[in-house]
Amino acid sequence: MAYEWNIIGRKNIFLGVSGTLVAVALFVVIFFGFRQGIDFTGGTLWQLRIPEGSNESLARAFGEDLKIEDVVITASPRDASFFVRLKDMPQADHVAGLALLKKKFTGLEELGFQSIGPSIGRELRDRAYLAIAFVLLGISLYIAFAFRKVSRPVSSWKYGAITLLTLFHDVAIPAGFLAFMGKYYGVEIDGNFIVALLVVMGFSVHDTIVVFDRIRENLSLDRGKTAFRIVVNQSVNQTLGRSVNTSLTLILVLLALIFVGPHALFYFILTLLLGVVTGIYSSIFVASPALLLFNRQGV
Repeated sequence: MAYEWNIIGRKNIFLGVSGTLVAVALFVVIFFGFRQGIDFTGGTLWQLRIPEGSNESLARAFGEDLKIEDVVITASPRDASFFVRLKDMPQADHVAGLALLKKKFTGLEELGFQSIGPSIGRELRDRAYLAIAFVLLGISLYIAFAFRKVSRPVSSWKYGAITLLTLFHDVAIPAGFLAFMGKYYGVEIDGNFIVALLVVMGFSVHDTIVVFDRIRENLSLDRGKTAFRIVVNQSVNQTLGRSVNTSLTLILVLLALIFVGPHALFYFILTLLLGVVTGIYSSIFVASPALLLFNRQGV
């Protein structure tokens, strides 16, 4: 007989760790907030490659030559490029500024120029938040419907409620991390951040459904002969290897992208990686143990 981990027996430890991480993440989000990118606030993002440039020389060029203040410059050493964030720049100023910078910096190459108005940015931000809220609600309702025939000893709607809590857990921790990075390292959130959270939710709920479905199958086969906590622990152990192996393949891909992928997507990939790891933890050590808390019989 294969060794069986007593995951349910240590549920208070696992749930305590999750509760602490979520509490810290919420504290950071509430008190630090997010440093929003031009996708949400409006403005211009200009990507330039300068072989022999530096943050200081480029900042000087914008301030002294282009007469543009309040410029935020982020360097990407991997490809000698710079991301310049500034207020909305008209096309005529863009053309004139590019010509001036090319005279000042030998070998300068424009890699991208994106400009978004403030009203469009606010609309994108509001719709992004609504998308996350609707996805959370839709997934929880779907789980409740899918488990509608399960009523012993936990009602079907409680499976949906627990799924909602675990998804919130999986979103809150990466969000807190990016709020912290924005406060101390100037990392901005943009549309990619929302996409990353939606991907994390999709991946996490898939893993949670697999575990819950095994619990449902075992409850049907057991017909009340075994204590609920034992059935849950057996179900988690039966799906543990599949969950870890499936997630590990994705983690290896994301780690490779972090080291060799484009700098512009670094924090998008990092958010995915953190969310996937958090999702693995919640599917195994949060979602199933939480069923015991919703079980009024306590067994």
